[in-house]
Amino acid sequence: MPLILAVAPPPNVHVRYHALIPSAGTGTRAGTAGPKQYEKLAGRLLVQHTLEAFTRLGRIASVLVVVAPGDERMPTGPGWRVSACGGATRAASVANGLAELKAQGAGDDDWVLVHDAARCLVTPGQIDRLIDACGADAVGGLLAQPLADTLKQEEGGRVAQTLPRERKWLAQTPQMFRLALLQRALAQAGDAVTDEASAIEAIGLKPLLVAGSAQNFKVTWPEDFALAEAVIRSRTR
Repeated sequence: MPLILAVAPPPNVHVRYHALIPSAGTGTRAGTAGPKQYEKLAGRLLVQHTLEAFTRLGRIASVLVVVAPGDERMPTGPGWRVSACGGATRAASVANGLAELKAQGAGDDDWVLVHDAARCLVTPGQIDRLIDACGADAVGGLLAQPLADTLKQEEGGRVAQTLPRERKWLAQTPQMFRLALLQRALAQAGDAVTDEASAIEAIGLKPLLVAGSAQNFKVTWPEDFALAEAVIRSRTR
């Protein structure tokens, strides 16, 4: 597999920041009747909380939401566009979204911040922190949290061994990489990767880890909805 080098553009090249929100999944683990991004949280759709964090940032040039073909439930708004180009996997949805961004005028050197639709508690401040940390980096990076819990490896429903937690981080989103670099990395890595950083790592590059927040969790399980709603309501008091 040929090595892809990450090279920052010359300082006089103007680059923009685009948000890409893959939202084509069904969220089967959440126990909801339909896709979890359309569940109500504090009176609004879960995905609307996600989108608000990005549309409040003036430095984000565009926000693209990728939904499954035929999905007409995604709300429209003045700050984002919706494209029904979702694929069978997250990697396919992101790859299709990158192609759509490029077709709409995004440049190869522009930054793309890929963010899980179900991470509805991300804040503009956290997004700003990622941009500030990675904007001058040749590779890019991601929000993440150092692992705080003891980590167990399972075998047959029982603990097989305890793994050291030192230098281990929980990957979050956004994950921020240049458009053309991420396109090439995903094309080489294929659909098996579960996040963009994994594709970048697979071509020999090392994404930057930027401290995120424990509140930036992905709504995955049924009990996560009540926790997310409590956090949202605590922010509006």
